Amino acid sequence: MSDKIYDYDPAAALESDEAIAVFLADALETGDAAHIAKAIGVVARARGMTELARETGLSREQLYRSFSEQGNPTLKNMLAVMRALGVDLTARPHDEKPTV
Repeated sequence: MSDKIYDYDPAAALESDEAIAVFLADALETGDAAHIAKAIGVVARARGMTELARETGLSREQLYRSFSEQGNPTLKNMLAVMRALGVDLTARPHDEKPTV
């Protein structure tokens, strides 16, 4: 058995619109802004930052910075990127019922 550790890049597995939608839905369900921003960044890398920058009008540097684990993208930028990625941000009621 090998003790070698391999780097895994989740962007390599995001080859279809369905895989991207599931990946982002899982990230959104966490409710963790840093995790969500990083997940959008992973999808952006999978699709290609240069193309995404061209489609959104944002610089590649701004995309990398905003959609990193330390990033804090504006809602405007997040919507522009998600639109360019071909996914929608939707709302639905919480599944959890408040306990009394």
